[in-house]
Amino acid sequence: MTDYSTNNAPPAWDRDLSGDSFGDYLLIRRLGRGGMADVYLANQQSLGRQVAVKILRRNLAEDESYVKRFDYEARAAAALVQSNIVQIYDVGQHDGWHFIVQEYVPGQNLRQHIKRRGVLDANMTVRVIRQVGSALLRAGEQGIIHRDIKPENIMMGPSGEVKVADFGLARITDSADSLALTQVGVTMGTPLYMSPEQAEGKKEIDPRSDIYSLGCTAFHMLAGRVPFEGETAIAVAVKHVKDAPESLEKIRPDVPPELCRIVHRMLEKDPNDRQQSAKALLRELRQLRGNGVEDDDSEDWLDEEAWDDTAPLTAEHSLTEATQQLETLVQNRLQLVRPAWAWAVFLGLITLSFVAGGGLAWSNRPAPLLDVSAEYRSSVEAKATAQEQFWYAAFQNTEKALLAVEHYFPAEENAQNEYYVMRSKQRLGELYLSTEQWLLALEEYQRLADAADNEFRAIGLAGQAMVFSKQQKSAEAAELLGQLVPLVRELPEGSRPSIFDLLDVDLRVLLAQFVKESRDEERIRTTPPPDS
Repeated sequence: MTDYSTNNAPPAWDRDLSGDSFGDYLLIRRLGRGGMADVYLANQQSLGRQVAVKILRRNLAEDESYVKRFDYEARAAAALVQSNIVQIYDVGQHDGWHFIVQEYVPGQNLRQHIKRRGVLDANMTVRVIRQVGSALLRAGEQGIIHRDIKPENIMMGPSGEVKVADFGLARITDSADSLALTQVGVTMGTPLYMSPEQAEGKKEIDPRSDIYSLGCTAFHMLAGRVPFEGETAIAVAVKHVKDAPESLEKIRPDVPPELCRIVHRMLEKDPNDRQQSAKALLRELRQLRGNGVEDDDSEDWLDEEAWDDTAPLTAEHSLTEATQQLETLVQNRLQLVRPAWAWAVFLGLITLSFVAGGGLAWSNRPAPLLDVSAEYRSSVEAKATAQEQFWYAAFQNTEKALLAVEHYFPAEENAQNEYYVMRSKQRLGELYLSTEQWLLALEEYQRLADAADNEFRAIGLAGQAMVFSKQQKSAEAAELLGQLVPLVRELPEGSRPSIFDLLDVDLRVLLAQFVKESRDEERIRTTPPPDS
């Protein structure tokens, strides 16, 4: 018999399990992949809720040390019951697959949030730091160090709640077997957010290491980039040990200096110079109130005991990405190809009113619906770059501010303008969709669907499908999902979840089915027939 082992089909243990059932859990789609495990969105059929299922790779399950580490992760996370920590629901096996079931929050992680919306303002930054700090406070009380705090592991829920995910590198202080387990095939923290003591390979790591990593994350939120970059992981690690980060006060003069100083204290090289605990960090954040920082969750500021409240949130889910993905060390975007469209933003003139037998003068005519001229010069502040204009518009989140991005920075001038104009179109589509302005939403999403960049095209098609779904036009929505399938399959795996997140639950399930059918059809076409 001919050996077909050289074909391109993945080995059986590495296949996509979407569509399979693990007992009570129907796997809908793969959310992400890590060094040890894959994470799937699943439906828990008995309770009718969506969960995230983390599955240890089959080839690793043959090694007892990996199975122990996987079980250890579940035990470490299950011991932490707190509103800002992703909760563990179940642990089990199915046909040799080891899995952990945890809550799933629709939305996006902090990295995706920054990528889509740009830097955060002071209020939002404090809100994130405070909630992550509350999670670290509870972990510290249980003697647990996370060891891999980074934007990918910070989940942003739809109601503003923040949850810390993936305790895959967590270590229980003074546990006899913890050190050995943390050495099994994992990276001890991600270089871009790694503390100096981790970079130096020190064995004595305490909760102040998590404070540093949270400081790197806070820097990223405010500056739009990490404090240290380099061409290799080693180069980044050396900078964590030796170099001082750039001053946040210079990068973001609009941010209260007190907040910048708190973040820089978190980034001190010597752990003794940082905040000595999560509780100390929370106290410093509390003192910011009234100094240019306001927080919507006012009760949490007034009652210190509320900062480690264990009451569960109302959110159902939380998305987690695996710890093994090292961050991209060099900025990589702004390579869009100019789309082949010519667009004019004119909806025609409004019919003029007439008064008592005479028309109004031409000079007094109403402005066009989407007038992007003198009105913007007087009401929307112009920024120095398209990037800054988009960030400003994202903070304002108004139609006028978002339309001003293209007015001040026409897409045809350069690739950077084009990228941020497209991002503003995406936000406009979301704004019109949320306010049920269906025609305007379709118009913005069509602009994206006509783009040359596959990610923007996918966003445009997904957005149009959502509009038709909201209008109860199921056939039109399904047709658009069919067009979306090849784009989703071509996108980098890390970009796919953000496309699914644009859809409601029903459309997500339908798209996952379409993708699986497409993958199965391709497998049938490419699998050589057996010898007769």
